[in-house]
Amino acid sequence: MQQPRHTPKTSSADERLTRDSRNLRKQAEGMPAGVARDDLLRKARQADRASRVLDRLSSLGLLAGTEIDP
Repeated sequence: MQQPRHTPKTSSADERLTRDSRNLRKQAEGMPAGVARDDLLRKARQADRASRVLDRLSSLGLLAGTEIDP
């Protein structure tokens, strides 16, 4: 059986989400109003929210590899 391919991540999840959000908004700019444009904007908002959640978790020390003081 083949080993799964692993490509090392060169940017953090927060950076990727921010980049994705920016790219989705840029794609939506050039589109006429409609379902496809709304879907791109919805995905951009989801990426923004996910980025904020990651920020909040990291500020609270809740991400993997960190411990919380009681």
